[in-house]
Amino acid sequence: MYYFVRGPLMWIAFIVFVGGIIFRIIQFFSLTRKKEEQVYSPSKKKEEMYGGYSAEEHKIHLLALLKNSIIGTYPVITIITAAFHALLFVIPIFLLAHSNLLHESWNIRLCSFSESTADILTAIFFGLALFFLVRRVVVLQVRAITTFNDYFVLLVTVAPFVTGFIAYHQWFDYSTVLTIHIMTGELMLMAVTFTKLGHMVFFFLSRFLIGREYCLGRGTRAW
Repeated sequence: MYYFVRGPLMWIAFIVFVGGIIFRIIQFFSLTRKKEEQVYSPSKKKEEMYGGYSAEEHKIHLLALLKNSIIGTYPVITIITAAFHALLFVIPIFLLAHSNLLHESWNIRLCSFSESTADILTAIFFGLALFFLVRRVVVLQVRAITTFNDYFVLLVTVAPFVTGFIAYHQWFDYSTVLTIHIMTGELMLMAVTFTKLGHMVFFFLSRFLIGREYCLGRGTRAW
């Protein structure tokens, strides 16, 4: 089973993951259209270049949008969310055990942090995950829009870290836990295509390409 999940199943998960991302990108462009570009001539007033606002009013408008966005409304939640997502990628990539496996398989060596640092970061990650779980149960506004899928996505996201933490400390049968750890990691990769984990792709597409009030780019497309 160990060699199966580390061999054929890993390739299946990788193919589903990459294929799912490609499918999501194609789907995004099929659901959107290119916006007509507005060309501004030098003779136009500055007010017209800012959509009816003067330069100063445009700055005030942007500050108002920032204040009314999730960053301005819930700054603490924004910081916690950013930290959670950062650790979600940083821990697996720079974990010493993963670096050693990558070197054994592909002769590629990445920089990694110490095992004690990995333990501390993983504990912080667990705390943040617990925060999101409690928030979904306690906060009425969040609980009202929470479905089984939200709990499932959180479970799929945290499972590889829990099993990896247990495997490293060898609290149970090491081979069994390690096999489960690899399987949960592959499950999370495949779930990106079929669950809300797909926001890891759609976030960048929508925030940078869709023209709207919270667009972080030029906004060259529209739904």
